[in-house]
Amino acid sequence: MLKNLSLAATLVAIGSMPAAAEKLSDNAVRIGVMTDMAAVYADLSGQGSVVAAEMAIEDFGGTVLGAPIELVSADHQNKADIAAAKAREWIDTDGVDMLTDLVTSSVALAVQEVGKEKNRVIMVVGAATSRLTGENCTSTGFHWAYDTYALANGTGTAVVKNGGDSWFFLTADYAFGHSLESDVSKIVEKNGGTVVGAVRHPFPTTDFASFLLQAQASGAKIIGLANAGSDTINAIKQASEFGIVEGGQNLAGLLMFITDVHALGLDAAKGLFMTTGWYWDLNDDTRAWAARFEEKVGRKPTMVQVGVYSAVLSYLKAVEAAGTDEATAVSEALKSMEINDVFTTGGKVYANGRMAHDMYLVQVKKPEDSSGAWDYLDVVRTIPAAEAFQNPAETGCPITN
Repeated sequence: MLKNLSLAATLVAIGSMPAAAEKLSDNAVRIGVMTDMAAVYADLSGQGSVVAAEMAIEDFGGTVLGAPIELVSADHQNKADIAAAKAREWIDTDGVDMLTDLVTSSVALAVQEVGKEKNRVIMVVGAATSRLTGENCTSTGFHWAYDTYALANGTGTAVVKNGGDSWFFLTADYAFGHSLESDVSKIVEKNGGTVVGAVRHPFPTTDFASFLLQAQASGAKIIGLANAGSDTINAIKQASEFGIVEGGQNLAGLLMFITDVHALGLDAAKGLFMTTGWYWDLNDDTRAWAARFEEKVGRKPTMVQVGVYSAVLSYLKAVEAAGTDEATAVSEALKSMEINDVFTTGGKVYANGRMAHDMYLVQVKKPEDSSGAWDYLDVVRTIPAAEAFQNPAETGCPITN
């Protein structure tokens, strides 16, 4: 059901809207947040992503080109078929103009194809696979917060240079895990390391015993966790029970969020390296935005949730600049913009839809170094955008080749 977030907009009769609104489909701009509301990725995206989208609409002013901005949301249950069907329903029946979040790579790939078919803007934030702006890129598809290439480039490079030169992967058996394992493997080998093996686990799962035993038996210095959310949390907890770190091997969380560290606790997570696109304690602006979010949600935001805020805000700016919500015109406007907001400064949108911005290599603090709840990370290195993300000409995207 469509939910109008602007009280002022509800008081404006359609017949009295300015002429500019005639350039908008259905005299409104409709945004759909499709996410995981109750399963493995709910904490890092979920309802928090919906709240972030509401905040972006509020901060933009509630209307664009004289027309109301409306928001819908749905749980895709991490299933590509459900997500694709809901995307078609939203576009065909409800007139949704842009879809965002789309945590889970298989979901994002499926919905991006629907956007290509229906000529709609798709702004992926929560999913990670670099295929979205590689071989599966589209002219109206965008990838916002991070991807598997940036994660590999940050954490993979740092760990190998710190002596972790032999790897074994525990990989979630779907598009995201496969992409992450592949991208990290290339970075490890590029930096002189070796990959001694890998095992793929069901997505999601709670029992990592047999997979961890294989990793332990491999003798690899580093066990790379090519998974996310509760899968990563469960793998780390069970690795502790097996005494893997005490036995001389180390874990590398290849996609972790501040909510994961919160769930694990600093005793379990201390010392872990991770790569992120954003941290709430970077500066005064990020701290202020995070405080607003925490008042509404009860916890600090993840990079996905603030990434949804940035994607929605940028989309509305592009609609305003283009003077229409027609997908091709809006996409061209997005690719000509510099992205400046609480998520990033000086962000650039490449021709393949990749929004390039600085990334951060961070390390989880020891308990004694933390001032309290959510003070969990130290920024070890800022990774410049041009280094963090792949050159679009090298991604295999047909648009840029």
